Amino acid sequence: MATRAAAFRVLVATDGSPQARAAVTTVVNFPWPVDTRVQAVVARPSRGTHIDRRVDNAAAAARRALARRWPDSEVVVVNKAAIDGILSEAKRFRADIIVVGWRGHGAVRRLLMGSVSRGVVRGAECSVLVIRRAPRRVRKIVIGFDASPGARRAVTLVGRLVAPRDGRVTLISAVELMGPSSLGPVAGGIRAMVTREVRRINTGRTTKATKAMNGAAEELKRKGWQTRTALRSGEPLRELIAGVARQHPQLLAIGTRGSKGVRHLLLGSVAEGVLNRLPVPVLVAR
Repeated sequence: MATRAAAFRVLVATDGSPQARAAVTTVVNFPWPVDTRVQAVVARPSRGTHIDRRVDNAAAAARRALARRWPDSEVVVVNKAAIDGILSEAKRFRADIIVVGWRGHGAVRRLLMGSVSRGVVRGAECSVLVIRRAPRRVRKIVIGFDASPGARRAVTLVGRLVAPRDGRVTLISAVELMGPSSLGPVAGGIRAMVTREVRRINTGRTTKATKAMNGAAEELKRKGWQTRTALRSGEPLRELIAGVARQHPQLLAIGTRGSKGVRHLLLGSVAEGVLNRLPVPVLVAR
């Protein structure tokens, strides 16, 4: 039987753009547990009639949208640049998750590291939910699982959501296996020994990954989710993207290897890759 999930503190950032509106809509429709607290933040980097009107309009739209589910929700306007304003308000609000829209697209935009959404993902001390377009309903989730602390945090976060009756989580793990050794003309005995050792290493990697993934699946089952596991061999980012394409989930959850300071600049190739390439909402767990 599923246990009651612990509530979240959610901060959604908006500037009135289509991507920001999609983020607000996602927050309203997301399977948060009961008693979750939600607040919106609008950053105003400078004053001026045009800017003030845009900020006021964004704040009013967010207030109307959130009030459908949380009548007492607040919308805070901060007089700071977008990234600093969002991160400082998240800290003040003690947010568990920041929700932002993502404008990045195309090869050139992937090289621009100064986007607000990317800056928030890199600078946040909490988890971040990045939205390109709003899903109507979240019932299918994929978790990129490599047994790292970040991946385990992703499992924990998903486990705290309210599982719908038809809710399903697929855990995808990719194991990079060693290939046959290319030794050239060596003695058959040595070649056979190396082949056995490669087989032993690959078996160990596969067994370890399977055990960790099955344990995570059992944890999610106790929270009320139907679960599937998929163990694949190959480069992790490529296999995860392929898995998402097959599953068509409404949410992808991944961990990140970044923590504090300089390490915030290194999300890890998988986290960076899925944010750049996948259109589905991505929950980056910290």
